[in-house]
This record gives sequence, C-alpha cells and structure tokens, in this order.
Amino acid sequence: MRALLLIVLGLAIGAMGATFAISALRQGTPYHSGVMAVMQHHVGALRANVRANQCEAKASAAHLQRLRQEAGDIGEAFTGMETGFDQAAGRLTSALDGAIAAHPATCEALAAALKPVGEACSACHQQYR
Repeated sequence: MRALLLIVLGLAIGAMGATFAISALRQGTPYHSGVMAVMQHHVGALRANVRANQCEAKASAAHLQRLRQEAGDIGEAFTGMETGFDQAAGRLTSALDGAIAAHPATCEALAAALKPVGEACSACHQQYR
C-alpha cells in the first residue's frame, strides 16, 4: 500500500512539474519584443556616444548596420499589422539607409543622421504602440 501511495504521489508531482516547465518554455520572450529591445540598445548606444562626444566612425557604422538588420525583421516580428505599419517600417528602413550612406564620422554628423531615424521611430510608436 505504501509503495502504491508513493508511486501515485510521484506521478502527481511529476505531472505538475511538467506542466510548469511547458508553461515556462512557451512564454519565453516574444519575438517582437526582442527585435525592439535590440534596436533600442543600438539607438541608445549611438545616442550615448553622441552625448559623451565619442563618435568613432567604425563603431557608429557597426551600430547603424545592426539597426538596419533589425529593421529588416520588423515585418516578420509584427505579422498581421495594417498596411500603414509596413509603410512606417519602410520609412525607418529608408532613414537607416540614409544614415549608413552618410558615413557619419563626427558627433554632429551622427546626430544629424540619427534625427530622421528617431523621427521614424517616434512616428511609428505614437501611432501603433
């Protein structure tokens, strides 16, 4: 009788543990939040460099390239959004392409290149957030 009770208790605890584990694995980090977090990191790093007056062209180009890569994932991360959202994402992509093409080598140039990027981000967040 004791062995049967221990087996039933073990199965019940195992079932509860499996349920909790599956629930935790399913939650994870939503893809769209991850894309936005990575973009926020790179924009924040660029703005911090401008504030600190440490704008190396190579570092700025690397952050801008990563931003452009992540901007390419916006459509996949936010599936099912309306057409205007895709157009807003396109404006961000265009702004990032322009910032990359500008090859900002000074903090003033980087700030000027980031202005349209920030405007594109703000416009989208105001409308769709």
